[in-house]
Amino acid sequence: MGQRPEGEARNGEAVQLSLLHGFTPPAAPVGKTQPALHLPIARVLLDSPLPHLDRPFDYLVAAEYDAVARPGVRVKVRFGGQELPGYLTARLESTDTTARLIALGKVVSPVPVLSQQVLQLAEAVALRYAGSVHDVLRVAVPPRVARVEKEFAGRGVPESPDVTDAPDIPNAPERAETPETPDVPDVPAAADQDTVDSTLAAPGEPAEPGKPSEPSEPVAPSPFRRYPHGPRFLGHLAAGHSPRAVLSSLRGYGPDAWPAEIAAAVEATVRSGRGAVVVVPDQKDLARVMAALEPRLADGTAVRLTAEDGPTPRYRSFLQLLYGDATVAVGTRSAAYAPVANLGLVCIWDDADDLHAEQRAPYQHARDVLLLRAEAAGAAMLVASHTRSTEAQRLVESGWAAALTADRTLVRESTPRVMSTADTFNMERDPLAARARIPHAAWKAAQDGLKRGPVLVQVARTGFSPALSCQDCREPARCSQCQGPMAQAGRNALPACRWCARPEPRWHCPSCGSFRLRASTAGAGRTAEELGRAFPSVTVVSSAGDHIRTEVPDAPALVVATPGAEPVAPSGYAAALLLDGTAMLSRQSLDAQEETLRRWLTAAALVRPARDGGVVVVTADDTATVGHLLRWDPAGAAERELALRRELGLPPAVRYAELTGSREGLEGFVSRLSLPERARIVGPAPVEESFRGEEPGTLNGTGRWRTLCFFPYGDAPAVTAAMRAAKAALSARRTGDPVYVRVDGPDIL
Repeated sequence: MGQRPEGEARNGEAVQLSLLHGFTPPAAPVGKTQPALHLPIARVLLDSPLPHLDRPFDYLVAAEYDAVARPGVRVKVRFGGQELPGYLTARLESTDTTARLIALGKVVSPVPVLSQQVLQLAEAVALRYAGSVHDVLRVAVPPRVARVEKEFAGRGVPESPDVTDAPDIPNAPERAETPETPDVPDVPAAADQDTVDSTLAAPGEPAEPGKPSEPSEPVAPSPFRRYPHGPRFLGHLAAGHSPRAVLSSLRGYGPDAWPAEIAAAVEATVRSGRGAVVVVPDQKDLARVMAALEPRLADGTAVRLTAEDGPTPRYRSFLQLLYGDATVAVGTRSAAYAPVANLGLVCIWDDADDLHAEQRAPYQHARDVLLLRAEAAGAAMLVASHTRSTEAQRLVESGWAAALTADRTLVRESTPRVMSTADTFNMERDPLAARARIPHAAWKAAQDGLKRGPVLVQVARTGFSPALSCQDCREPARCSQCQGPMAQAGRNALPACRWCARPEPRWHCPSCGSFRLRASTAGAGRTAEELGRAFPSVTVVSSAGDHIRTEVPDAPALVVATPGAEPVAPSGYAAALLLDGTAMLSRQSLDAQEETLRRWLTAAALVRPARDGGVVVVTADDTATVGHLLRWDPAGAAERELALRRELGLPPAVRYAELTGSREGLEGFVSRLSLPERARIVGPAPVEESFRGEEPGTLNGTGRWRTLCFFPYGDAPAVTAAMRAAKAALSARRTGDPVYVRVDGPDIL
C-alpha cells in the first residue's frame, strides 16, 4: 500500500485538489449518509493510470451497501469531480485521516473478483517492474460481463482462494537465495544427487545427503521416466509437496510430447488436492495442453483463460475458478493471475518466447509473475522448454530449481541427426554452399525426406519479399513519404511501405538514382513459391502470418513455416531445413544467439529420431550456436551464455531498467533517484532508429534519448521503489517531460 504524508486528506475531490494544486481544502461533508454499524470504512484502489493515485483511499460505507460491500468487489466512487471505478480492498473500523469521508458511490457487482492473493501478487509485480498496481490489475482481472454473473447468481460469495493448507517449505532457499537476490552461490548446472534431492525435498521432510525422501509413486508418470529425476518430481507433487524444476523437453510430437509432460505434472498436483496454473505462449500451444489434459482430468477441472477467446468465455472461466468449479487454469500470460484455490503448481512453457512479455506497462514477464506467485504461495514451479533460457539457467545455478534433463544416451536415441552445410565436409563437396540459400545438402535431405513423410522448412520472415534494396548499389529501399522499409506482397505486386502501406510504383534510389529493386530477403511466401516450382508434384503447405496451421498429415508435403508457426505432424517430420540461420544470428540483439537456438531446437524437436531416418539441416555459418544444435546441448548453451553475461555485467546476471524520454526529462528524473552505490547508469544516448518520417533521435517532435540503469538483484527493491516514487512525484506536479520506465525488457538493444 502507498505511504501517505502526515495529515494528508485521502479521498474525493478534496484529495484531488490537494494533490494537484497544493492547498488543503475544507473537509467534505458526510451529508445524510447513514454509515454501516460494523466496519464502516472502505479502502478503495482507484482504477486510474495516474502514478500518484496508485494507493488506496478511504470512503464511508453506507448502511444500504453493508452486505454487498465486501473486499474484492468492483465499486464506483466520486473523485476529482468525476465518478471513477475501483476495487474495494478492505473494510476497516476507523481511518487515520482527519478529513470527513464521502460515501461510497456504488457497488457495481457483489462478486469479489479481486482476491487478496491476487492483489498482493499485483503489488509485488508493480514493485518489481516499477509500475502501478492499476496496470497490473488491468491484465489480472477480466472485464465484467453481467449476463455471465447471472449464471452464478444464488451461489453466494465464493470462498477465498487465498486459504491454503500447504505447510511451509523448510528446504526452500531463504530470501537471500531467491531469484530476487544477487549473491547466490554458483553451483554446476548439472547438479549432483544431493543437490537435486534437496531441491526436490518434501515440505516437512528435510532431505539429508545420501538419504533422499521416498515420495509416493504418481499416476501415469511415463512422460517423465525419460529424465533421471522425473519420477521423483512427480512423486513429490502427488504427495502434496512443492518441488521446483527446469525441464529440457526432448520431443514436440506424439503421445510423449511436451504437452503430455505438463499434463502429467498437473494431474499429480490435482490428485494431491491442489490446483495448478499453466501458462503457454499462444493459442496453438494452449489447444495442445488442453487436449493432453482431457483424458487425465475429470470434465470441468481445467478451463481455458485467454483474452483471445472473447470477453464472455474468459469471464465465465474466471468465475469458475473463483467459485471453485475448476481447479486448473490453462492460458496465455494473463492466466498467471488466475484465482486458483489452494495453488500447488505453476508451470510455464517456453519461457524465452517473447509472447510471454506484456506489451503494455509495466511490461511484466509471465515467468517472473509465476516466480513471485510460487514464492508467495509456497507452490511448486515447473519451467519447461525444448531449450533453456539464461534466466532459467540462473535458477538452476543458484540452487532455486533442479534441472530435469535426459541422459546423453537417451538424447542421442531420441533426437534427429543434425547436419550443418557450413562444415568442412559439405563445403568441400559444395563450395557454393555459403552463397546458396538452400545448398545441395539441404535439397538432398528434402528429396530423401519426401519419400518418408512431410518435410519442414523453417524461414525467418513472413510475407513474400519483406525487405527490398536497390539492385545497383544495394542500399535498403525506403518509403519517400515516411522513410519506412519497402516490401513486396507478391511476385507481381507493387512495392509498398511496411509502415504506411503507401505503394511506390515509380520508386527510385536516392543514392544512385536507379529504378531497379531486388529482394534482399525472401519470406515464407516466396520460399513456398520457389519450392513449389522445384517440386511440382509435391504439396506445399504454408504456415505463417495470419494463416497458421496447427497440424499436417503424415503424407509427403513441404511445410514452409516461420518460427513459432510450425504445425505438428502426428508421427513427426521426416526432415527439417532450417534456413536463414546466418541472418537470424546476425541480428543486432543481445539475445540473437539464444533466440536462434530456441527456434532451431523447437523445430528440430518436431522431427523423427535419427534411428527412424529423421534429419535436420541447418544453413548457417559455423558458430558456437550451431555447435550446440549439433550436440543437442541446450543446457551447455545456456551455461556458456550466462557465464558471458556475468563477465560483462549484463542481464540476467544483473537487472536493468530502460528510461526513455527527452534529454532534459531524463536528467531531471535520474536526479530524483536515490540509487544504491552498486547501481550503474549508462547514458543518456540518442535513440538511433527513426520512426515514421521523424529524424533519428526524435519522439513527437522532441529529442528522444535513452538511459540504462544496471543494478544487482539485492538492490532491486530499492531501485524500483525509487523509480516508482519519482514517477508519482512528477505525475502529481505535472512538470517536466514524461519519462517511460521499462524494467527487464526482453531485449536490451
